[in-house]
Amino acid sequence: MNDSEWIRIPCIELLQPIGKFYIGAIDSHELVKISFADRRRIEKGEREVEIISGIQRPLAPKRIHELRKYVKSIDASFPTGIILAISSEDADYDSKTHVMKIRNDGNVAKIIDGQHRIEGLVGYDGSTFQLNVTMFIEMDMEDQALLFATINLKQTPVGKSLAYDLYEFAETRSPQKTCHNIARLLNSRESSPFYRRIMILGTATGSPNETLTQAAFIDPLMRYITQDAITAMEDRDALKRGKRLPEIPPDVVRVKKLIFRNLFIQERDAEIARIVWNYFAAVAERWPDAWELKKAGLVLNRTTGYRALMRFLPLAYMSLGREAVFPTSEFVGIFNRVRLDSDDFTPENFKPGTSGQAELYRKLQADTKLDESSIWKGVSG
Repeated sequence: MNDSEWIRIPCIELLQPIGKFYIGAIDSHELVKISFADRRRIEKGEREVEIISGIQRPLAPKRIHELRKYVKSIDASFPTGIILAISSEDADYDSKTHVMKIRNDGNVAKIIDGQHRIEGLVGYDGSTFQLNVTMFIEMDMEDQALLFATINLKQTPVGKSLAYDLYEFAETRSPQKTCHNIARLLNSRESSPFYRRIMILGTATGSPNETLTQAAFIDPLMRYITQDAITAMEDRDALKRGKRLPEIPPDVVRVKKLIFRNLFIQERDAEIARIVWNYFAAVAERWPDAWELKKAGLVLNRTTGYRALMRFLPLAYMSLGREAVFPTSEFVGIFNRVRLDSDDFTPENFKPGTSGQAELYRKLQADTKLDESSIWKGVSG
């Protein structure tokens, strides 16, 4: 085999109880070409440790789509290693030059960990994107399975609230940072309807009124600034590159319900915060016991009630006008039409979860007679 049929990458050799392995840097295009995921399923009767779907988990198309968008961003990075198993016939390490030769062919390197990251780089045509890889040569199936289990089954996932909280350290504007800042603001002001009600890191701090995690607060709010997680990532990337996001016309606002999009683009974050503040201050004024009290049997100030109210917010907001800060009294006028008392917000009437959220939303919509179709089509409001 001539030299063109080999990929050469710089490596270091390590020795651990599992055995010898190598860590090196490889270009993403080369890694995409030589790697593969073993998708076979072990038949019944094999050892339990080997009942792992192709070692790698099944591919998640949504995750791949997100990663293919992410790798195009200005600060894209996969700092953690890709783990591969390679046959000794397809690799040769030179201990003097610290160079690993790998056969330049498909299906040479079996992916133990990192399949989604590699799939995210399929078709990548940006600037140089190298990845650090950990390579095991002649690793038997049992060790592959055990390593996969150690990596994937014992990890503690990062909570979504903590992930949002990290945006506090970002210097660039983004939908995530704006929503995080609004959550912190509303949670910290004594006159706010959310004062000490939001668990900023997703876990209780001991405050007696905490009823929402930061993630539960932010997720519905961010949908009115940016369309989805991918768009939020693209917005952040564009802003970090110094670009200005284009404002959207009123008909797009209505169709996509992006009621806070232009306010965000115009850097009027304080107005977004004030609208949310005034809206929920109206909720607290209309149903003070259900909103203020944290006790079993009341769902208004918990995720069920909050999500239903956030779903109703665009209807109330758009019925009053657009891109303006309306006083609490305007929202109180809308809520006064709702035929519910504080003691009606029970799990029996509004079950925890999406069904209860939908039922409460329908009740708010029906009693206020705010017609969703006409408002979003621009017929009224």
